[in-house]
Amino acid sequence: MNPIPKALVSVALLSVCTACNGPASRAQRQEPDQEVRKVSLDAPKGRALAAFAEGCFWCVEEVFEAVQGVDSVISGYAGGTTPDPTYQAVGSGRTDHAESVLVYYDPQVISYAGLLDVFFASHDPTTPNRQGPDAGPQYRSIAFYRTAAEKSGAERAKAALEAAKTFKKPIVSEIRPLAAFYRAEGYHQDYTRHNPGDGYVRGVSAPRFERFKRTYRGTLKSARAH
Repeated sequence: MNPIPKALVSVALLSVCTACNGPASRAQRQEPDQEVRKVSLDAPKGRALAAFAEGCFWCVEEVFEAVQGVDSVISGYAGGTTPDPTYQAVGSGRTDHAESVLVYYDPQVISYAGLLDVFFASHDPTTPNRQGPDAGPQYRSIAFYRTAAEKSGAERAKAALEAAKTFKKPIVSEIRPLAAFYRAEGYHQDYTRHNPGDGYVRGVSAPRFERFKRTYRGTLKSARAH
């Protein structure tokens, strides 16, 4: 069998691994609701919320939604001070925000500490301003906190992983307060579920989700565990 020319391999890989902030998809062009909204940080009664940033939010949203105790997840922007950031602005690196997810969960089922386990198990926290093929400050790793207890919990979790040498390189994840969260444009919500054939989803998001399921030691929702 003749070997495949390297040039063709490179083209194929580029078509599969389009960056998370690549060209507008059909979903984006057809989505009628493009407005970015600042989300209230008041959790519904009996529920709690937390936020994390760990690369492209398309996959991160799917990861957290698969975890038992999580009610819902919103993709959006956090970590900066620029008001009303848009996908294009954040993706260009011109803002100080990172692609993030806001997680609504039942604290009787999973704790903030449990969500930190999900956070560290679902990405590489040792790569500054990069996650997989995506590079830039908008893809940096951040564990957000809202209380002093959450801050100390995140610091302990990070220190424990470093002491155990879980990762070969130092953990660079930021631990910072959640001051505001902006819901991303409508077409980003549940992106992987609505766009399973997307090149980035097939080449990056899906493999990352499968790796998470193999390594996560917590409980996944049965519908997503297989």
